[in-house]
Amino acid sequence: MVAAGRCFEGTLALADLARLRGSLCDPQGTVRYVARFGTGPAGAPEVRLQVEAALPLTCQRSLRRFELPVRLELALGLLRDEAGEAALPPGHEPLLVPADGQLRLADLVEDELILALPVVPVAPDAEVVERTFGPSAEETARTSPFAALAGWKKE
Repeated sequence: MVAAGRCFEGTLALADLARLRGSLCDPQGTVRYVARFGTGPAGAPEVRLQVEAALPLTCQRSLRRFELPVRLELALGLLRDEAGEAALPPGHEPLLVPADGQLRLADLVEDELILALPVVPVAPDAEVVERTFGPSAEETARTSPFAALAGWKKE
């Protein structure tokens, strides 16, 4: 693919991406990708990947569903072993290719989407909750070790 300078375009259903599906609130939607194989500035094999998707997530502030728009553009240097990582041009990320040279685009796209997920998904329009949740006066009095002594003092 690198020598021929091949380009692949397509779509994947979110429902077909098993590792990503567990992080989504529902598997509705598709992912569009473009993968261009070729050689980089130093003559090293590379793939330029573009990924677009709207990932359905659950907002951890409001617990409502929202769609996170994801648009990725990556330059990945194709490596047979880790020793070649130092020779990658700036702006390229390393991608280890199996010994047989086969690269599954669906797995590559899924890996990049998993890396793009936020640690804590929050919808952009979610309201900030500004409230202090502390114990009530009754709870504080009940849990105080001196609350029993105060009762004895009144008697």
